[in-house]
Amino acid sequence: MTATKSAPSTSLPPGGYVHREPSLLRRLLPWLVLAVVLAGLGYLGFRLAQTLEGKAPAFTIYFVKNGWVSFLLFLLAATGVLALTSLLGQRLGMARTGQRVDYWAVFGTQLTHLFLILVVLVAIYPLLYVLIAAFDPRNSLFAFPDTGNPNVLYRSGLLPNLQVLSYENFAKLFEGFTVPGWQLVLAVAGGAAAAALLILKLVGRLSANPEGPARLARWAGWVLVGALLLIVVFMTPAQFTGQTNESKFVLSVRNTLLVSGITGILAILLSTTAGYAMARLRFPGRFQTLLFFIFIQMFPVFLALVAVYKLLTDLGLANTFTGLILAYSGGAIAFNTWIFKGYVESLPESLEEAAMVDGATRWQTFLRVVLPLSGGIMVFIFLNQFIGTYAEFILANVLLTGVEQWTVGVMLRSFSTGQFSTKWGVFAAAATLGALPIIALFYAFQNFFVGGAVAGGVKE
Repeated sequence: MTATKSAPSTSLPPGGYVHREPSLLRRLLPWLVLAVVLAGLGYLGFRLAQTLEGKAPAFTIYFVKNGWVSFLLFLLAATGVLALTSLLGQRLGMARTGQRVDYWAVFGTQLTHLFLILVVLVAIYPLLYVLIAAFDPRNSLFAFPDTGNPNVLYRSGLLPNLQVLSYENFAKLFEGFTVPGWQLVLAVAGGAAAAALLILKLVGRLSANPEGPARLARWAGWVLVGALLLIVVFMTPAQFTGQTNESKFVLSVRNTLLVSGITGILAILLSTTAGYAMARLRFPGRFQTLLFFIFIQMFPVFLALVAVYKLLTDLGLANTFTGLILAYSGGAIAFNTWIFKGYVESLPESLEEAAMVDGATRWQTFLRVVLPLSGGIMVFIFLNQFIGTYAEFILANVLLTGVEQWTVGVMLRSFSTGQFSTKWGVFAAAATLGALPIIALFYAFQNFFVGGAVAGGVKE
């Protein structure tokens, strides 16, 4: 008899997948890339600051010789590099996994990434242009071609003349703005809390025990929110002594934050109660009410402008933040109710039944069982309503009169009225500063925003 040598047994889990913890270098790689990007941006900012102060000549961000020919050559060279890296990645993948890897699939993925990078650059260019226009004191959004410049970006007019940039437009937005001592202390505390929050987030990602930094980060977040809340609520028009509209821009940001914040809180109160009732209770007219909510979403908001204005005027709420908040909140009920209804229906109903067996009422079940499980969707509803009302213009323009009552949208419109009196530089500077709260809020809670958009899509 001849003994057959059996193959060595490998105790692989079902599916053949073995989980491996990423190495330290792999975990640090995203942070190293981020550090390089921030260092590059910091260098560009430093050079821009030197240009603004007249200590250095204007610098070139990007240089292309021979225009579109050079661009096509760049695409060809990038494609060749991607072809080589795709071949290298295919060989390494086959050597590591022992399985066949399709070269064209890898190469196609690399080309897709190149295309997406170019799309992102094209999408970012208008933002860069507006940012540079914000520093241009010549009151123009147009960069005229500089035919004598060797840089094709200047010759074609894609970039303005960086030698004329200054902080003049931003200075006009803060002219006559006085800050009391207590607001300055709160601003310093909020800035310190924001810096601590970023550091603790980074430490938590690199730490083996992230619970401690996460707890401190929550406290820093509450300090930041509290400081901003006190500043927004107690800021008064008396602090703005400038005589021009642009000197009241910070006040319009405060007005917008106040209106949008209260509207977001009311949206949570109204949509959670209505959505829970639609999801769990059975009462006459329930189905018809849901159909009505869908029906009213078909009509744009401006169709109700006359009715809303007449109603608020009869109630004595015209030209008040209260009237604007009520108008925004009423329009938010239908959509947010549907969102919360779908989320509640995805929760196991057995949790509520167990609470009611233990003696809880329906209201107690809603407060102590459903709401604690709905933190993510409530943050989504708040952000969705906050961002929507922050950029709203039509209702605010109709209901609010007087520069001290204006929101950001109405204030920006005042900079662009008149055929020969448009303040493009101030408009660009105000748009840049006005976008900062939305950017910070969105990126701070982007996980809730993305997750809430699909919440309730799958029922348990």
